[in-house]
Amino acid sequence: MPTWDPTRYLQFADDRSRPFVDLVARVEGEPRTIVDLGCGPGHLTPVLQSRWPDATVHGVDSSAEMIERALASTVDDSVTYELADVATWSPSGPVDLMVSNALLQWVPDPLAVVTRLAGHVVEGGSFALQVPRNYGSPSHTLLRDIAAEPPYAEHTRDIVADRGTAPYAWLELFADLGWDVDLWETEYAHVLPGDDPVLDWVSGTGARPYLQALPDELREDFVLAYRDALREAYPRRSFGTVFPFLRTFVVARRAS
Repeated sequence: MPTWDPTRYLQFADDRSRPFVDLVARVEGEPRTIVDLGCGPGHLTPVLQSRWPDATVHGVDSSAEMIERALASTVDDSVTYELADVATWSPSGPVDLMVSNALLQWVPDPLAVVTRLAGHVVEGGSFALQVPRNYGSPSHTLLRDIAAEPPYAEHTRDIVADRGTAPYAWLELFADLGWDVDLWETEYAHVLPGDDPVLDWVSGTGARPYLQALPDELREDFVLAYRDALREAYPRRSFGTVFPFLRTFVVARRAS
């Protein structure tokens, strides 16, 4: 797994946060115990606290850098954070709401992981998740294509491909468990400022494993080639650069 840079990740915090806000808005009920799977630097915890001020929030993330940043900004006893791999982690007790924002695409066998974790949600509780589904977009296809060329390929060939999950696989998972399921997709048209904002965006997430796999003497040339390809795919306009981003949302509620 790559290491993560909270500062770079938060460069587009408002745009990255909007899907989480949209996801949480569709969750019903008054959960008292909330687990945030893949909590990152904790910047979205206030969204949960604002919606459910009487709840406790426990954030879990496998990045030490992210957890360190989250802990540094925590002043509320109702919020805790834990360094752990969601793929093998389990809560210490029953949970009213599990929420996951742009994490499960990084997890091996995400359907199995969610099925296991759903078993810890109480009757009447909810599991809310959001995952990117833009793996066919130029931001990703160009990255993979350039990485497959020499001299980069020998350093990037072992990187695990994007783990996209078909939207209806989530519907089937929760429906088979007997849960009520609300599934939808939204394509956001992010208008980003700056000279190379798509490069900046992807460098904080999907491109990070590739960049970290390359030796120093190749990384700069790789970035320049990728930058030029992105500039052509996402031209800068007078008002900014439009970056379309498709995401899948699921809010499932366990029967009482």
